Amino acid sequence: MDPRQLAEQRHPGLAGKRAFVTGAATGIGFAIARALAAQEVSVVVADLNGEAARTAAAALGAGHHAVEIDVRERSSVQAAFDQALSLAGGIDICIANAGVSTMRQAIDLTDEDWDFNMDVNARGVFLTNQVASRHFLSEHKGVIVNTASLAAKIGAPLLAHYSASKFAVVGWTQGLARELAPKGIRVNAVCPGFVRTSMQEREILWEAELRGMTPAEVQEDYIRQTPLGRIETPEDVAGVVVFLCSDAARFMTGQAINVTGGVYTT
Repeated sequence: MDPRQLAEQRHPGLAGKRAFVTGAATGIGFAIARALAAQEVSVVVADLNGEAARTAAAALGAGHHAVEIDVRERSSVQAAFDQALSLAGGIDICIANAGVSTMRQAIDLTDEDWDFNMDVNARGVFLTNQVASRHFLSEHKGVIVNTASLAAKIGAPLLAHYSASKFAVVGWTQGLARELAPKGIRVNAVCPGFVRTSMQEREILWEAELRGMTPAEVQEDYIRQTPLGRIETPEDVAGVVVFLCSDAARFMTGQAINVTGGVYTT
């Protein structure tokens, strides 16, 4: 089934909801925003690149909005979320998707590599979730979905620091879900595999250099590792996120769902 057919499927309990999606100007984040918009969810596109966020929101059509955010900074997250509440008239769904990567041998990692990945991938999810959770508690409802990674399930060579940041996302998701479950707020995560994005394009070049391979050989290796036999698309991830946001997943919380094409199955 192609992404257009998936978008046409109706998921229960989504029409009329309002979603705040970080890192939503491009890649997986934009695919999530577009998939939610197809379910008649009003989406606030939040991104570090304000111009790109506005372009993405305009592409979604009327009723969608854009805000600028730096997920590393509490004041920026709070201000962006407050602005989203005003623009959308409320927020029911929070997708903490913003993420970064760098690639290096573990013994060659710099403090800057470590801090950059941890600040965006782990601290960014923490801050975004905490701000959203405080609002959801006041409303006695809400759904949170965090973007983790295949690298959150198995430590990835050349990405040890990235793996550490994404393992943190899964641990945080599980702990927060247990705390918020009695309040009726669900918290889950998705763990994508080898997804075709601009981030992957950069990683393929880095990995090719570090492993002494061509970029084409690196991509072929990704496909070889994937039992379903192709590179993942952002829409593959977005479909699972939409499900987790819907009432069809009403009894799911604290989960880190693999969306890897079979690369990892535990």
